Amino acid sequence: MAAEFPFHTLMIQGTTSDAGKSTLAAALCRLLRRDGIAVAPFKPQNMALNSAVTADGGEIGRAQALQAQAAGIAPHTDMNPVLLKPSSDTGAQVIVHGRVRADMNARDYHRYKTQAMQAVLESYHRLRAQYSTIVVEGAGSPAEINLRARDIANMGFAEAVDCPVIIVADIDRGGVFAHLTGTLDCLSESERARVIGFVINRFRGDIGLLQPGLEWLEQRTGKPVLAVLPYLHGLHLDAEDAIAPAQSARGAFRVLVPVLPRISNHTDFDALRAHPDIDLQFIGSGQAIPPADLIILPGSKNTRGDLQWLKDNGWPGALRKHLRYGGKLIGICGGFQMLGQGVDDPHGVEGAPGESVGLGLLAMRTELTRDKRLLQVSGHCAFAQEGEAATVSGYEIHMGVSSGAALQRPAFVIDGRAEGACSEDGQILGSYLHGMFDTPQAFAALMAWAGLGGAEAVDLNELREASLERLADATRPLYEALCGVGEKNPSTA
Repeated sequence: MAAEFPFHTLMIQGTTSDAGKSTLAAALCRLLRRDGIAVAPFKPQNMALNSAVTADGGEIGRAQALQAQAAGIAPHTDMNPVLLKPSSDTGAQVIVHGRVRADMNARDYHRYKTQAMQAVLESYHRLRAQYSTIVVEGAGSPAEINLRARDIANMGFAEAVDCPVIIVADIDRGGVFAHLTGTLDCLSESERARVIGFVINRFRGDIGLLQPGLEWLEQRTGKPVLAVLPYLHGLHLDAEDAIAPAQSARGAFRVLVPVLPRISNHTDFDALRAHPDIDLQFIGSGQAIPPADLIILPGSKNTRGDLQWLKDNGWPGALRKHLRYGGKLIGICGGFQMLGQGVDDPHGVEGAPGESVGLGLLAMRTELTRDKRLLQVSGHCAFAQEGEAATVSGYEIHMGVSSGAALQRPAFVIDGRAEGACSEDGQILGSYLHGMFDTPQAFAALMAWAGLGGAEAVDLNELREASLERLADATRPLYEALCGVGEKNPSTA
């Protein structure tokens, strides 16, 4: 057991997006939990389309739900008080304390940040009253000069609560010393003073060859390098937003997922990515659409816009050909809505009011509504073969109501109600249920329906727990270094 952790609040900021802030926060939460310290994760502002439903019926970033699991506590809306879900290049749905507040463009949200900071501080102080330590994750980089005014995500928050900061950089990107010194140079004097050290992430190679650079960095900045953390391959952890790089083909059963411009909750496919018999491929704009056993249309934050993207990229014809050759098709949430005859947005929920012609593969229509359905659910697979006890659990996050004859053949029975739809020929399945592949029994039933019979089910939660433990083990040197430097730092708020 390490020495008593000296920080009541510690903030992790990064030189770039995807520098490792989310995983580092998760690792520290797990290490603190191991040492019996009551810890909670916190991210003041998150911009992501991967989200989770909390026990208190709200919506937060997926990364904070993972960090809560690492800490051994239930996810709560206070852990991510402001969530931005982009619906276009200039606008986003603004979620405060788990609930939709408004749709705003970038300028309107910038003006709104003063109010957003109040919500952030309310949540932070509630967590501080309950937990011994708060591990805070920043967003993007604190060196974004154009975003410094009214900042609530990085140094603006750290200054408001007077907490120490560590800065992490990804050496695998290259230019790690420029990233760290450049970031520090962009900070104000008071902000630089609260930086207690650096973390170099994703290192592979001979550490001896890096040592001269570490010595130069410490001499130039006066800040210690707290740890150099290794590149860990094969982790099964929920991505905050970005889709992980494509893997080499693994199995013979091919699954395709189109990368919609506003794809949401692509963590739905983590169990498929992890299965050795499955070759999961994300297909982007302009890419050829290869033959497949199963195609899945994912969730979307802009259903009508992403439906048009599918049409522009040749997916309707590819889907019809896929079905003619006996392939299976699943639509999840926004992807489910696209399978119908039309998507209507009379209130302008996702943009300009209007109607879009759907793919016409299920006899139903969807009307987008202002109210968002947020719910953790469980039930069983209605499509499963007789005698199969295929239980399922997951969550719903959607704005819209679907109706039509297709719903008379449900895909699932959730909490006693029919949910989703199956086509008469058994080739198409649609549902609002996110996380349908995460339950081992449902995974096995879905794969058997899709044509991969007898495949051993993947227990995603077991993989996630093993990855958290491995990540924590690798991060122990940083934890011990923080215990050593903490009392030297005057700011341990």
